[in-house]
Amino acid sequence: MNEPLFLGLVFSDDGKQLSSAHVGEESFYVLDDAGFLRHIRARPLDESILRWLWEQIRGHEQELAEQAARMTGQEDVFSRAVLQNSLAHPESYLEEIFRQGLPESTRLWMGMMGFRAVVNVHGELQRVEQPSRAADENGE
Repeated sequence: MNEPLFLGLVFSDDGKQLSSAHVGEESFYVLDDAGFLRHIRARPLDESILRWLWEQIRGHEQELAEQAARMTGQEDVFSRAVLQNSLAHPESYLEEIFRQGLPESTRLWMGMMGFRAVVNVHGELQRVEQPSRAADENGE
C-alpha cells in the first residue's frame, strides 16, 4: 500500500501540512479543519499535481532530456531520444508512477527546493508554490 505521492509537500490554504491515512486499500491526505479531519482521496489530488508539473515540462523536453542524460551518464543519442519521448508523453507512465510511488529522496529534494501544493478544504488544488523558481525567473 503506497503513501500519497506528494506526502509532506501538500498544505492547506492556511499553511498546515497535510498528513495521510489509509481506509482499506485507498490512500488519503488528511486536512485538519479546526479539529475536523477531512479525508481527501490521494489519487485524484496527486494526478492534479502531476498534471500541473507536466504542464511546466511542456516545451522543455529536449533540454530536460539532455540534462538527465548528462546526469546519468547516458549521453548517447538513443538514450536521449527515449528520455525526450518519456518527457513528451508523461501521462503514459501514470500507472507506473502510482505503482512505484515517488522516491523519498525526490520528495525531500522537492521540499528543499520550496515545492508546495496548496489545497482548499474540499481537496481541490489551489496553486503550486516554487519559491526557488520564482527567484530564478526574476533574476534574484
